Amino acid sequence: MKKEYLFYKNFLDISKTIAGDIFKNVFYPWEILPMIKDFIVKIGENLPKDEYKEIKPQVWIHKDAEIFESAYISGPTIIQKNAQIRHCAFIRGSAIIGENSVIGNSTEVKNALIFNDVQIPHFNYVGDAILGYKAHMGAGAIISNIKSDKTNVVVKSDNGEKIETGLRKFGAIIGDFVEIGCNSVLNPGTIIGKNTNVYPTTMARGILKENSILKNTGELIQKR
Repeated sequence: MKKEYLFYKNFLDISKTIAGDIFKNVFYPWEILPMIKDFIVKIGENLPKDEYKEIKPQVWIHKDAEIFESAYISGPTIIQKNAQIRHCAFIRGSAIIGENSVIGNSTEVKNALIFNDVQIPHFNYVGDAILGYKAHMGAGAIISNIKSDKTNVVVKSDNGEKIETGLRKFGAIIGDFVEIGCNSVLNPGTIIGKNTNVYPTTMARGILKENSILKNTGELIQKR
């Protein structure tokens, strides 16, 4: 029997996303990843038609969102109020882009829940991931979502516990107010607590506690 692992109540403010209901009855937060596609279709069909336009099948965009002409968006996708999808952004579908969020130049997003006020502005890859409120990814930071041997992702805690996810593709869960430095790589199954900073050019894995700093030496220290 699975133990309850509702840490998102501490790391993610689910009032800061249109998709808060997806977390109901979830033990492990990564369990929502296979649910994102169907959830988007369900709520997309009921979005206010005076605010959202379905520009092509299952792609709903708020009237106050800004979409650059060179961006490519596949469905199902919801792009919310005041979001900005910049030059050559590539949204491959199964994505919710929260209010005031930025998907930037040459950034690729697929099967991802992006909370409000998230910044992913330059040359990033975000796949099979959750990014919490006001999270920020520096230029070139990458979320790796599949292991090199293609086996299921296992989440490894700092006390050595291994949690089977049952998912072959699972990138990262990034808490509220997290800062990811430029050219960092988050390995499959990385979970980062809120208010944590990852130094540039750092490789992250496992569970990083909230209010921490991960240095590019691999040392994890608590903020004062």
